Amino acid sequence: MPVAVVTDSTAYLPPELLERYRIEVVPLYVVLAGRSGTEGESVGPDDVARVLGTRGGRVSTSRPTPGDFVAAYRRLLDAGADRLVSIHLSAELSGTWDAARLAASQVGEHIVTVVDSRSAAMGNGFAVLAAARAAAAGADAAEVAHAARRTAAATRTFFVVDTLDHLRRGGRIGPAAALLGSALAVKPVLHVLDGRVLPLEKVRTSARALNRLVQRVVEEVADAPVFLAVHHLAAPEKAERLAAELRERVPTAREIYVSELGAAIGAHVGPGAVGVVVAPDDTSEAEDGVAAETPPPESPHQSTTDD
Repeated sequence: MPVAVVTDSTAYLPPELLERYRIEVVPLYVVLAGRSGTEGESVGPDDVARVLGTRGGRVSTSRPTPGDFVAAYRRLLDAGADRLVSIHLSAELSGTWDAARLAASQVGEHIVTVVDSRSAAMGNGFAVLAAARAAAAGADAAEVAHAARRTAAATRTFFVVDTLDHLRRGGRIGPAAALLGSALAVKPVLHVLDGRVLPLEKVRTSARALNRLVQRVVEEVADAPVFLAVHHLAAPEKAERLAAELRERVPTAREIYVSELGAAIGAHVGPGAVGVVVAPDDTSEAEDGVAAETPPPESPHQSTTDD
């Protein structure tokens, strides 16, 4: 395709979609147990869950280097792409966007457009998918980037964690918000707003938190056609129950993806975390031939972390 789409390893798109739309993935780095590895290649969610499940276990993450992005961009250009659109997790949560921007300045900003999705996980992934569908339909780079930004702006992410300690240690949530989770066993429902992780509401138990998670999704969807993604870390049964309830409560869902969070995001939410990403159905914007390929159901930017 004349326009190639690039993202990072935190988008967590299903492998078949990455292959179908030839989406290039640049991995983040994960450091645990005295070793560093690339997310999805040498370090997986099981590794992170195991380390975080041990007393005093710590996991940290690091952005890809600008050189990693330069290598990916040049590889795609050498393969025949004319323009690149590089879409990444929120610059408020990671330095990944900044690394991609620095790489774009080396390759040529007239060649590479870098987009901050202001989200993470499939909140970023759905924006990447919208861009890839537009590229496959023959859109130019500006239209591909616009498709990503439009979908990202309309996508909502809600989640619940067993403890806020991991988010606090990684600098993804402030100390005041983290204090919420320790007070009287409060279980906050969290969301991603303008690229940041923020508390949405407080409930008293994990069961109520999950119920509110579902209710929030139902309220967000109304009667609109949507795509949903259910994420978890080391909580497959909880995620499947959540997906089953959403299938019943959200009949307009075109697809519900259920997937385990990768190492980089999992390191900051911890084992037991579950979340739901709600994205608008953008397939009507694509040409009929591209939409038919969709698989059947089953601002200023400044990184605030050392990633």
